Amino acid sequence: MNREGIDKPLASKTALVTGGSRGVGAVTARMLAEAGADVAVNYRDKRKRAEQVVAEVTAAGAAGVAVCADITDPAAVAAMLDTVRTHFGKLDFLILNASGGLEKDVPADYAMALNRDAQVDLASLALPLMPSGGRVVFVTSHLAHFHGEQPVLPEYEPVAVSKKAGEMALRAMIPEFAAAGVSLVVVSGDLIDGTITPRLLDRMHPGVIEQRRREVGQLPTTEDVARAIVNAAQAPELVSGDTVYVGSID
Repeated sequence: MNREGIDKPLASKTALVTGGSRGVGAVTARMLAEAGADVAVNYRDKRKRAEQVVAEVTAAGAAGVAVCADITDPAAVAAMLDTVRTHFGKLDFLILNASGGLEKDVPADYAMALNRDAQVDLASLALPLMPSGGRVVFVTSHLAHFHGEQPVLPEYEPVAVSKKAGEMALRAMIPEFAAAGVSLVVVSGDLIDGTITPRLLDRMHPGVIEQRRREVGQLPTTEDVARAIVNAAQAPELVSGDTVYVGSID
């Protein structure tokens, strides 16, 4: 293998990262680019942040493009995938990172629309762009992945329920993915240090994050989770339906 193949194992690969303008999504986009992949960075309304992530992608030697789309909007999703097709011609890795449900003043069904319906619709629409060997990576939380097995703060319940529903709906698509030669891997993380969800939960329940930190010793960072996502996208030892855990599952 030549030097580029060693340093850039994802050279010639392409990825779309939803929710890519900040947090785990932004770090994932950068790490994919550092591994050689060209990256489409999806954002909803943080254009400048997304453009900064694209600048980091190109600084790593990869091609990048910022694509604006509210993934609950079918027309916006179709336009986003058209942009990916125009720029890259194919999509090897679909990183389903965008999620929500803790926002104020959103409809009662918003969490389910975003965390289940939009994920399934995007995966379905992206599938024709994905060559055999492609992979869908669904990013979730332990609170959602293990919903029903451990207590959840009431404010997070709609998120946990809807993300669990999204995961199960995507798992139900595994035969459809397999017919196209595409696999699904789930990455589930503990509360992530310094990200928006723990901050919001701590605002609602002061001390809850420090309590979790005391229970497990250390919370994963955005880099920890992003590294797991990038590995999940490419690791040949992972098979469709596998789950990768980041942080304590106790």
